[in-house]
Amino acid sequence: MRAAPSLALLAALTTGATAAQAADLFSPEPIQSSQGWIVTVKGNVRVGPSYPGSDEYGFIGYPSLSFRRPGTVERYSAPDDGLSFSFLDESVLRIGVVGRFQGGRYLQDNRELYGLAKVDWAIEPGVFVEYWPLDFLRARAEIRRGFNGHEGFVADFGLDAVQRFGAFTVSIGPRLALGDSEFTQTYFGVTPAEAALNGQVTPYDPSGGITSVGATGALTYTWSPEWSTTAFVTYKRLVGDAADSPIVKQFGSENQYGFGLTASYSFAYTP
Repeated sequence: MRAAPSLALLAALTTGATAAQAADLFSPEPIQSSQGWIVTVKGNVRVGPSYPGSDEYGFIGYPSLSFRRPGTVERYSAPDDGLSFSFLDESVLRIGVVGRFQGGRYLQDNRELYGLAKVDWAIEPGVFVEYWPLDFLRARAEIRRGFNGHEGFVADFGLDAVQRFGAFTVSIGPRLALGDSEFTQTYFGVTPAEAALNGQVTPYDPSGGITSVGATGALTYTWSPEWSTTAFVTYKRLVGDAADSPIVKQFGSENQYGFGLTASYSFAYTP
């Protein structure tokens, strides 16, 4: 494992972007305060593939910060949601802007990548829509556009069943990811020149479409109105042209696992 590059950048983005990120609809009684803000500070540790299609894993740790008004509870947020800020926030519907960070692909990740183009880290800003058709069921869609590492459009769709059992909150649901040809070319394509330099892969020209299917599950334990911890696991199965890439076949894996832990502390703050 190796620490992902640009950790400071990701931490800064997370701190700024989660000001209105949803959290737990099933929290205990809200922290009592008549004015000011309820501030939630989180420490996050995540382990996942070093780059899309990799079988090598890296870890990253970063802080996040969110605010809400006194007398309210935080809304549920899946651990693999993008960093969100809503401009429409109703009881069953949220619409807003979202962002994600995508790690890069570098030769030091795997020496077998020799000859393949380096892919820098990317920032993916976009929009999201979140809808609760039932009290325990959430649907969410994100559409984003990459900058720096890749210049393509990507989309993520998810459905989460969320249920509280005493101090525990359990969530689980399926995932579907799409990417356009610009995205798949960046991470899964191989040019003739790259194939000649590498010697282990053949030229490959992937098309856009569904890139993965999978699921995410999380377990949160609420110790008190102030403290909670969350553990989660994600699974993605590469499909279509992404799965058929010689980069995945020779140097990576179609099975993409992720794990993480989050510790959360909330407190009242009056300026």
